[in-house]
Amino acid sequence: MSRLSASATRRNAPRLRFDPHDQDLPLGKRAAESLRRAIVLGRYKPGERLVEEKLSSELGISRVPVREALRTLAAEGLVLLRPNRGASVAPISPELAGDLVEVRATLEGLNARLAARHRDARILEELRAVLEHGNHAARVRSVPDLVRLNGEFHDKLAEAGGNAILWDIMRTLRERTGVVFARNTASRAAQDWDEHSRILAAVIDGDEELASLLATRHVRLAAEAALAQTAITPA
Repeated sequence: MSRLSASATRRNAPRLRFDPHDQDLPLGKRAAESLRRAIVLGRYKPGERLVEEKLSSELGISRVPVREALRTLAAEGLVLLRPNRGASVAPISPELAGDLVEVRATLEGLNARLAARHRDARILEELRAVLEHGNHAARVRSVPDLVRLNGEFHDKLAEAGGNAILWDIMRTLRERTGVVFARNTASRAAQDWDEHSRILAAVIDGDEELASLLATRHVRLAAEAALAQTAITPA
């Protein structure tokens, strides 16, 4: 295949597809996960229109679950829904990015503290498994797997924290800040998973202070690296 035809194939390839890991979810939630992942990976850019008909065609489903997915992502702040203008990917300004990161860093620290306090054996074992897969994904630099596994690690850590209200708030924050952190998913992968390993070790040891410090620092360092790539500094 020539270089020109290969380039054209990439441009025409669907940007949206279902992930087999989501197969047990209802159709609307599967569509939301797929679109959320595509936005975080940069397949859809800030400000880009999201046309229901095209999205439903790429996924091979009706427009009803696509519409449900767009409403879900709008509630998370990833999508803008405007009367008579349809849906588009929500832009994130440097000021908003800085605010989101500051709140997330604080709450991730609180959650890690709670996880170290509870030390649920079942969840900690699941976290070890995610950590192992994440380290492998970092070695082979598989960006889709890194995005998915990073979400799993932080979701499991939130579950280990045992605070349902905090878990709900943090999940939304993680989805919104994912667009920021996606800029350095591959370049910072080894450091990200090393930091995850240190956080988990502190949680397992029951060291609340250290777990909180490491989790807060992890978010801030990742944000600094991501924002520096686009010459943006947090507000």
